[in-house]
Amino acid sequence: MDEELDVEISSEENDTNVGELQIVDLYNEHDNKIIDEFNNNITSTMDIKLDYDKTEFSLEWLDIMEETIRYIDNILRNPNRFIINEEEVVKVELARRITVDSIKHLARNTNLIQKYDKKTGDIKPSKILNINKEENFNTYENRFIYSLIKNMKAYINFKKKAIESVTNAKDDKIVKYNAETKIGSTKYNMVLSLNSSIDSNSKDAHNIEDVLARVTKVDNKVTDLMSSELYKTIDKLHVALVTSPIKKTNVILKNTNFQYAVKLWNYMQEHMGGDSTNIKDSKEEKIEGKIKDFSDEAFLLEYLILDTYAGGKGKKVHQKDKKEISKKIINSMLQKLLEMDSIDKQEILDLIDKYYTVVKYKNVVNDQDIHDKFKSCIEEYTKRFNSLNLE
Repeated sequence: MDEELDVEISSEENDTNVGELQIVDLYNEHDNKIIDEFNNNITSTMDIKLDYDKTEFSLEWLDIMEETIRYIDNILRNPNRFIINEEEVVKVELARRITVDSIKHLARNTNLIQKYDKKTGDIKPSKILNINKEENFNTYENRFIYSLIKNMKAYINFKKKAIESVTNAKDDKIVKYNAETKIGSTKYNMVLSLNSSIDSNSKDAHNIEDVLARVTKVDNKVTDLMSSELYKTIDKLHVALVTSPIKKTNVILKNTNFQYAVKLWNYMQEHMGGDSTNIKDSKEEKIEGKIKDFSDEAFLLEYLILDTYAGGKGKKVHQKDKKEISKKIINSMLQKLLEMDSIDKQEILDLIDKYYTVVKYKNVVNDQDIHDKFKSCIEEYTKRFNSLNLE
């Protein structure tokens, strides 16, 4: 549970609630001469160190592979094939299938007729042509798909190892600010160091995990392709793998599934090497100008806070001087606004008008006003109630 802590500073004159203290009040409550002395004696340095090391990967191969797998699956489900007719003259009792071609062969080779019955016209051959028809999947197109799947498996393993070997990205920034000043015989110094680094649970770390999850998913799908009947059939034949360039057969040119397969093949052939880019930079430099000026102002603000807690050694200024300080503060704020190219005069005036109304209304209508109004209404209601004739 969050807890709120109100810190109050007591003095002999009055109690000041720091929670209600505004930045303008800190300036107003201190002598302008002390502030000028602080600014005149300030010396400061500001340094920044950048250390950046990150490896970026192209995931184009993964996108193409994820898109193409379904087309390869279509090819494996409807493989290209051709019929092989094996002709062999065998003894009649060994013949498995008698076709028209067998009869034609016997008519041309009457020496294979063993017996002929003139009355019935029956003949008895000693041997006959036997034709065996077999489907053969050893086509160029199927060997191409078989080779493509093998290349995909090797390509995935190569890419996966490259991604896993990458160390966590580094993006470290260190800003150091060191300043000192003197007011009277008192020295003040401020040392500020701001560090930033990538968390191990950062977005970049999760991105690598997401990429590896996608790679693993694609790897599993390729493994499923390798368990298909066509792949196992070609694998048993121990055929030679297809190499580039791919022959432009009618099937490969006209079939949409093969067109996607050829696109993936060509991409892997052209991107066999690592396509990662290492971006590394390390530099140190000093910061000058407006950025350091802002830090100097923060140093002054910290001094004013310290002086307030320490009892406010700076002189209280008169009301006339407060107005002069307020003008200087407003002038400084307007200068910073005008340095911003994205805001014009009318926008500044609109903002001032808007927030002036809000602050003014807030100052005029406070809790006590609401309490008094509410109390007045209750009293009026009570008077009317007592005046009623209940009889």
